[in-house]
Amino acid sequence: MASGSNGKLRFTRIRIENWRNFSRAEVELRHRAFLVGPNASGKSNFLDAFRFLRDLVSVGGGFQEAVRRRGGVSSMRCLAARRNPDVVLDVSVGSYSQPALWEYRITIRQDNQRRPFLGQERVISEGQSVFEYTTDATRKDPALSFQTAIEQLHVSQNFRELAEFFASVRYLHLVPQLVREPDRSVGRRNDPFGGDFLEQVGATQERVRNARLRSMVDALRVAVPQLSELVFERDERSTPRLKGRYEHWRPQGAWQDQDQLSDGTLRLLGLLWAALDGSGPLLLEEPELSLHPEVVRHLPQLFARIQRKRGRQILLSTHSPDLLSDEGIGLDEVILLRPGKEGTEVELAEKIADAQALLEGGSTLAELVLPQTRPSGAEQLALFEGP
Repeated sequence: MASGSNGKLRFTRIRIENWRNFSRAEVELRHRAFLVGPNASGKSNFLDAFRFLRDLVSVGGGFQEAVRRRGGVSSMRCLAARRNPDVVLDVSVGSYSQPALWEYRITIRQDNQRRPFLGQERVISEGQSVFEYTTDATRKDPALSFQTAIEQLHVSQNFRELAEFFASVRYLHLVPQLVREPDRSVGRRNDPFGGDFLEQVGATQERVRNARLRSMVDALRVAVPQLSELVFERDERSTPRLKGRYEHWRPQGAWQDQDQLSDGTLRLLGLLWAALDGSGPLLLEEPELSLHPEVVRHLPQLFARIQRKRGRQILLSTHSPDLLSDEGIGLDEVILLRPGKEGTEVELAEKIADAQALLEGGSTLAELVLPQTRPSGAEQLALFEGP
């Protein structure tokens, strides 16, 4: 039986076929991964592959629901798919010392009624098969093809560790306006856009919540030096409120609710909370949005400190040269996405010709990477005049 006791589990490899923008892609994953590519190249869809695995095992999820949330198999399938229409997700999960403790593969198809069903599901533990399903099994029981084994507690006993790891995946792309209107959070759960952010804060044990808020204030002083305190409370209608105290000429300062905080402050609050809340892989969409470039430059160091303390993997997308200016980012941590007629190609930045020599010669990582993914003809946008 595999175990992550010798190190924190993380995704170490992913292979996808006919998934969204990608007809075929395979890449090794480090403890951090920075996805870089032009608009519509598939950065969000690449991250969505990990969200799909989480949805398979989450409460209220499962195979059918995970496919439904993505518009069905036809919407998930790459437009460049040809001979083999199957959608395939294949991942390895492990630690530093054992990068392939677990391997999981799922093949997704749809029938004539456009219902999703399994073509294959396979779980391998340290090189040994512990579960395998193929369409041959449907001859005995067709219902088996409509539900995965990993979502069934009584079936997944021998690979429960893997299911729990998938469940630990966290995604955040916080939309400040959703946080400003806490009534929107009623009934929401695990909203990737932060609609339930305040409810998450409120559901945390008070002692832990207060400790996190104090730590967040200390970190936020870099970006918002006037912020001296954060407090969570509920009003007379039990609506969650997050209040910040700002220091100014009045001795007691002044308090502001979340609806008065700036977009940048709210996004940074959500980013810090997500980093502290949980231990599984954290997926982030363009964390630099609404933040000052000087703050953005320090995000990689922030992530590195979190990883040293909590051991969690962080996968994020970015367009920011400021974020990529950190000299601690390795070429094997940057994943380049290049769209083409046959789907988006994926490769590590270390594959760029003379990449290491260029860095040693004084080029920055941003100068090396961003031109590789720059959209052609972008200057034509300036010529637009409208009707």
